[in-house]
Amino acid sequence: MTTDAERGARSARRYTRCAVCLASLLLAASVLHAQPPGGRGGRGGAPPQRRQDYPQRPPGDPAAVERGKALYGVNCQFCHGADTRGGDGGPSLLRSALVLADDHGELMAPVVRSGRPGMPKFTLTDEQVADVAAFVHTFRAAGYDESRMKPPSILVGDAKAGEAFFASKCASCHSPTGDLKGLATRIADPRLLQQTWIMPGSGGGRGASPVVSVRATTVTVTLPSGERVEGKLDRVDDFTVSLTTADGTRRSFRTEGNTPKVEIHDPLQPHRELWRTYRDADIHNVTAFLVTLK
Repeated sequence: MTTDAERGARSARRYTRCAVCLASLLLAASVLHAQPPGGRGGRGGAPPQRRQDYPQRPPGDPAAVERGKALYGVNCQFCHGADTRGGDGGPSLLRSALVLADDHGELMAPVVRSGRPGMPKFTLTDEQVADVAAFVHTFRAAGYDESRMKPPSILVGDAKAGEAFFASKCASCHSPTGDLKGLATRIADPRLLQQTWIMPGSGGGRGASPVVSVRATTVTVTLPSGERVEGKLDRVDDFTVSLTTADGTRRSFRTEGNTPKVEIHDPLQPHRELWRTYRDADIHNVTAFLVTLK
C-alpha cells in the first residue's frame, strides 16, 4: 500500500515538473520579446510587419483636410454621414478595410471613379481624392467620441428654403397637395423621411416595408429586325438583359455593344441625378419642409 508520505512525495515531484515547465515557457517568451527586430539574434532580414487594424495616422495637412471636408460634404456626406460612420443610405467608411489600408487616396480613387451598386461615379482628380482621403482619415475607428452620438433631432434646416428648393428641383414630378399630401403623417420619423426622399426605393431601412410606392424600372429592347420588346427590367449586365413582359413572359437577350438597342426607364433617375448637386444645407432644408406636409 502507498503511504501518505509516498503520495506526498509524488505530488511534490509533479508540482516541481509543472513549475519547471512554466519557468521554461516564461524564459522562452522573454528571450523572444528581447530579440531585436530582424530575426533571431537580430541578424539580417527586415523587421516583421505587424498588421494595424486601426492605424494611428500622423496629422494631415490642415489645408488638405479643409479642402477634403468641403468635397466630402458635397459628394459623400449624404450617404456616408458627417462622421463617416454611415448615414441612412450608405455604409460606414470608418471600419472599411479599403479605407483603413488607404494612405493618400490611392485605394479610394478607383472606387470613387467607377462607382458601385447604389453609388454614382464621381469625376474627381487624384488631388481631390487625396484631399477627401485626408479628411476621412481624421476620424479614428477606435474608442468613443462625440461623433458617435446622434443629435436629438435632425430638424435643423430652414423649411422656407427647403420649399424653394423643392419648387425648383422636385415640383415637376411631385406635389405637396398631390402625391406627397400627408407624407409626414405616413412617415412620422424625420430620419426615415429624410432617407426616403434622398434614397427612394430603399424601403425605409433594412427589413422595413416600403413607405412610398415606386414604379418598377422598365426596359425597351429594340432588335435588329425592328421588333420592340418592352417589360419590367429583371437583370442587366455587360452581356445580357432580362425582362418580364406585361403578360408575364420572361425573356432574355444577349447584348454585344449597342446591339440590340437597350433603353432603361428608371423612375428614380431624376433622384440619382440630384445626388451630386445636394449640399448638406439642402438636405436639412428639404427635410424641414417635408415634415410640414401633414
